[in-house]
Amino acid sequence: MSRAEQPSRRTVLAAAVAAAVAGSAGPASADTTSSTVTDTSDLATARPVDNRFWTTYAHWRGGTAKGTRAVAGVRPGVVIGTPAGTADYTDPHTGRTAAWEYATWTSPVHELAVPATEAIASWNAHTPAGTWLQVELKGTYSDGTDTPWYVMGRWAAGDQDIRRTSVDDQSDDKSSVWTDTFAIDDPATGLRLVSYRLRLTLYRKPGAKTTPTVWRLGAMGSDVPDRFTVPASAPGLAQELTVPRYSQETHIGQYPEYDNGGEAWCSPTSSQMIIEYWGGRLTSEQLAWVDPSFADPQVCHAARYTYDYQYAGCGNWPFNAAYAATFKGLQGVVTRLGSLTDLETLIAAGIPAITSQSFLKEELTGAGYGTSGHLMTVIGFTATGDVIANDPNSPTNEAVRRVYKRREWENIWLRTKRYNASGKVVSGTGGVCYLYFPAQPSPRQRKALAAVGVR
Repeated sequence: MSRAEQPSRRTVLAAAVAAAVAGSAGPASADTTSSTVTDTSDLATARPVDNRFWTTYAHWRGGTAKGTRAVAGVRPGVVIGTPAGTADYTDPHTGRTAAWEYATWTSPVHELAVPATEAIASWNAHTPAGTWLQVELKGTYSDGTDTPWYVMGRWAAGDQDIRRTSVDDQSDDKSSVWTDTFAIDDPATGLRLVSYRLRLTLYRKPGAKTTPTVWRLGAMGSDVPDRFTVPASAPGLAQELTVPRYSQETHIGQYPEYDNGGEAWCSPTSSQMIIEYWGGRLTSEQLAWVDPSFADPQVCHAARYTYDYQYAGCGNWPFNAAYAATFKGLQGVVTRLGSLTDLETLIAAGIPAITSQSFLKEELTGAGYGTSGHLMTVIGFTATGDVIANDPNSPTNEAVRRVYKRREWENIWLRTKRYNASGKVVSGTGGVCYLYFPAQPSPRQRKALAAVGVR
């Protein structure tokens, strides 16, 4: 399980308007089913989520570049060309100040199809030693005023040059950033985010020739209606993907400097399961820092390299997606799905998902625990439609595979409000999930991703 959520981690999704919604290479199994993928045209007006990602050469050419340049190829991206200048950065977690060359790329303005109460950015990048990046968001409200430039993350794949970090205490009188999530402070007023730009700043050591390369940058905006319960969905798929099983509990006490050790490693443990499903492997050199007596050292590695030094945890959603994309041939995004039918669409195309949920012990039969926030990997559905999940909060790897009741699962995952053990109304995640998939998806995978709004 993840550690108890801090007040600065997530906000409660406040009241939404009544008119909102009611309710490459991989495993051989990835393209072997005959289930029908939902047509995207039926979802465009129903989905309270807007995903926009910049990924193509034309996208990178279309932004505003100051010292960056677009690169073509199988996986187009943006890199430092001629730096725009040099700036000092004092790392708040080490106290070290260093000078860095930098260059920026700013996206065109994106008009949200769904004016949003929340937005979460994602990026996929390569940051060799001596480089790092920052992602910022600036938006326009429905009242015509603008947000400040909000930092959505300072990130590097490694941890020797800077400590990857979110930035606290970012707010105006209308919105705030809570770790990795932009949120309207009081959605009940009707205020929404109607458009935004993203600014990417690439950094490298002065005089160096190395550069970060960013392949994917974007954000998910959403306006999910407040709800304690969600409509029941009808089962539509019976299929199970073969995904590696790892327990976070076997790592209790290991590397406590990363969020107190394995007890809180549900997010990186889930990430590592799906990374390895797609064939991602760590070398012995990469794992050499891990105590050789520890089983599954790749889970320790995932915890270290998803760790957010400001949040003091491994559960930063975009940092997990970015970590997955450091593996060759993979990309990752953070989004929201609207139903278990969406998950069935993905599973039918061979794409497992990592879902975020919170619940009391009695709300999920067979779990044996309650949690204020926990990540699991959905790997399939039974013949009766129940959810098959790899639950890292299990005593052993062998015990990780669980079957949870469909109706219970969809409610704890999709609701935005719930009662905690003290009877207090607290937030639910409203269908948040991570999706990791090939950098070159098959036509079937591409269609399934498009059906859930990811391109």
